Amino acid sequence: MVSPSPWPFLTAWCAFALVLGATLFMHGYAYGFDFLAYGLLSLLYSMALWWRDVIREATFEGRHTRSVQRGLRLGFILFIVSEVMFFFAFFWAFFHSSLSPAVQIGCLWPPEGIVPFNPWGVPLLNTYILLLSGATITATHHYLLKGDAVAVRAYMVYTILLALFFTAVQVSEYRESTFSINDGVYGSTFFMATGFHGFHVLVGTLFIGVCYGRLLRHHFTRHHHIGFEAAAWYWHFVDVVWLFLFVSIYWWGGKF
Repeated sequence: MVSPSPWPFLTAWCAFALVLGATLFMHGYAYGFDFLAYGLLSLLYSMALWWRDVIREATFEGRHTRSVQRGLRLGFILFIVSEVMFFFAFFWAFFHSSLSPAVQIGCLWPPEGIVPFNPWGVPLLNTYILLLSGATITATHHYLLKGDAVAVRAYMVYTILLALFFTAVQVSEYRESTFSINDGVYGSTFFMATGFHGFHVLVGTLFIGVCYGRLLRHHFTRHHHIGFEAAAWYWHFVDVVWLFLFVSIYWWGGKF
């Protein structure tokens, strides 16, 4: 087993500080933004140190034996399951409000005055982008197993570019929105669900970018690339969540 690490405990406290700071900031408390910035920077710093230690253990110290790799895979699977529960809460809130609209919003969904996005425009474009990025990350893994270093680098770059393109398109979509997160339950559920998905896309892009840097330093082999496997699993999870968002929130939830 690897040596005990302080970073999981410290990262958890940094995440708590980030959530607390976000809550204070959104409710307009004094120094709320400062607390939010402190939580974000401390979380990023703690994550960087944690990843540094994991990379060092795997690459230079040779501590990631098969038994340790199985534990890491199981731990990451459990992490993805926890993420599924996280998004399940947003879907629950959306379907609870849309299937039985409250009297306060006129028993209508979407509520009066809300102009939802056309699902066959920008949302469909983003669906194509994410599905294509899922195909490129799968091709990256395929060529990594074959030992084709040139193809691995090329398809990983394609994945990162598609991820950045998705983020840029989503930002432009938000800028053109006719409603905001303050526009009742529809705005809250829409922006919380799609916004947190966009945040996960950014995290996944960073994850794949770290893997690309490790690839250039020859940290991965055909038989030992658990870090890249975790990034690919995370990216496929992001793809699946988006498909549920597109079908339920953009298409089904906006056509009443």
